[in-house]
Amino acid sequence: MFISVLDLFKIGIGPSSSHTMGPMVAAKDFRDRIKAFVTNYPMSSYLQVRCTLKGSLAFTGKGHATDRAVTLGMNEYTPQGLAPLDVNELFHRLWQQTSFAINDTIVIHFTPPQDIIFDKGDPLPQHPNGMIFQLLDGTGKTLLTETYFSIGGGFITTLAEIGQLVAPIKMEATRSCEFPFDSADQMMKMSADSGLSIAAMKRRNEQERMSETALNEGLDAIWNAMRICLERGLLAEGRLPGGLNIKRRAHTLYRQLQENPQKANLNDWLCAYAMAVNEENAAGHLVVTAPTNGAAGVIPAVIYHAVKHEGATLEQIRDFLLVAGAIGGLIKHNSSISGAEVGCQGEVGSASAMAAAGLCAIKGGTTAQIENAAEIALEHHLGMTCDPVGGLVQVPCIERNGFGAIKAYTAASLAIRGDGQHFMPLDKCILAMKQTGMEMSVKYKETSLGGLASLHGLPVSITEC
Repeated sequence: MFISVLDLFKIGIGPSSSHTMGPMVAAKDFRDRIKAFVTNYPMSSYLQVRCTLKGSLAFTGKGHATDRAVTLGMNEYTPQGLAPLDVNELFHRLWQQTSFAINDTIVIHFTPPQDIIFDKGDPLPQHPNGMIFQLLDGTGKTLLTETYFSIGGGFITTLAEIGQLVAPIKMEATRSCEFPFDSADQMMKMSADSGLSIAAMKRRNEQERMSETALNEGLDAIWNAMRICLERGLLAEGRLPGGLNIKRRAHTLYRQLQENPQKANLNDWLCAYAMAVNEENAAGHLVVTAPTNGAAGVIPAVIYHAVKHEGATLEQIRDFLLVAGAIGGLIKHNSSISGAEVGCQGEVGSASAMAAAGLCAIKGGTTAQIENAAEIALEHHLGMTCDPVGGLVQVPCIERNGFGAIKAYTAASLAIRGDGQHFMPLDKCILAMKQTGMEMSVKYKETSLGGLASLHGLPVSITEC
């Protein structure tokens, strides 16, 4: 099994990896398919694009900016390319347009408010995050169509590809690697047999596909983007978009901690750092999937604390990300990191497990202790629902990232003080998360139909155009 750390951690924009980044990538892919199609076949004088959002994308797509994402992707923008731009200003302009040009002669009609459809009927049977793109002629006849699924963390798959799913999510087809562990048990055995750490094994696997320099540059770019996002969030004030009128709190909390550091504790710092990231995510700004946008604050908060308060080095940060990526890959391969599939246990729970493992590693933990740290953190997120109020990644998501960071730090501390021996293996904990998620009511899996979201009762839109 191999999922690159550079794929698991993606630089992009908020507020959601599955509902924003994934649909943007899908929309751009369909535009590319249109371009190839119209180049090879004679076309009618009138061509139109339509996008129908299904399942969770339909129910919470407004609050998660899915319509914004589709609009941007259809105009050739990518999540990483948008990271340094003023997305709100760009989107406002594109939202008013009624067409886009494929080349000098072919224009595709596309009016986002009318041509992006939120279909709250039955979801597609293959996955809760489905979207159907169509190229139509003037009579309404479908000339080209593709069905995409956003499977968490910014990953997408097509209808033809989804038959290759492993667990509930797609396993990327790859050639073999030197250490092809697809379970924690295999990971520990390979580590024992080789005498290599998890970070070293992960590095060796990555370097079969890229140079050491390219890998280090990629890891450094991920950390730099995380750091920029976090520090911007610590400075930002005001209220978040979307209609809930939520006030940013990270800046005030951080200022209080700076003014009275003797009264600050570990939890305070971790919450300030994690909330800063997720407030930036909620605002639609630069963020890194870690492994998702909804859980983007946990890992940066733990790393930032290790750097600022404990003197962690650049090499340690790289090892942290490699170990976190190894654990995240196991969870993605054997369960899911998608809130629409398994609830928030798959997002913040996965992030907390990844952060606990990474922190334990840079504190000198053995392979067994690292596995234990990940298991402790994940175990205590089992059953956590995804019930974003108003369909926005704000309540309870922002605070929840702070608690995910706290649990990660606690899990690493417990594990490092033990000998690595423990009752419940990480593999069984991941399986329990999958089983729990599959049995969880759809109301609690990113539809805003249950839990805290059902008690709010007010329609919220982040489109704001």
